Amino acid sequence: MEFMSKEGYDKLVAELHDMITVQLPKAIDAVSEARDKGDLSENYEYRAARREHSRLLGRIRFKQNVLSHARVLDSSRLNADSVQLLSSVTLVNLATNRTMTYTIVSPHEANLKEGKISIKSPIARALLNKRKGATVEVRVPAGVLKLRIDDICVLGD
Repeated sequence: MEFMSKEGYDKLVAELHDMITVQLPKAIDAVSEARDKGDLSENYEYRAARREHSRLLGRIRFKQNVLSHARVLDSSRLNADSVQLLSSVTLVNLATNRTMTYTIVSPHEANLKEGKISIKSPIARALLNKRKGATVEVRVPAGVLKLRIDDICVLGD
């Protein structure tokens, strides 16, 4: 079972719908068009189209599986006492005094450009169940980060 936000769930549903209604028919047409060009044993375009079609079917199956096991969290029932899934956390890097804000989301919603980090990431795992004012040390590929939690709020507040 995978917990996620309503926004993340809706985004996955939209992506799956686009794959099935737009991308899949295009991939099928590309295979058909390449097949019509002659000898399949030496037809690179046909092999490439089949590969793309297979890749797309795999992605569709994966997204269907994720959605079948997804459970949408009701953010109104969450509290901001400690860091948890769907928490937006303001942190201070104690070495650089730099402030950053991350939202802890499911792995399928993670997007660092949007400030959304996976609950399975080292930083999120270190922050889970910690309270405002707590200091945590996180081992990341670049070394050890010492972070202080300055604020916690729940996504949707």
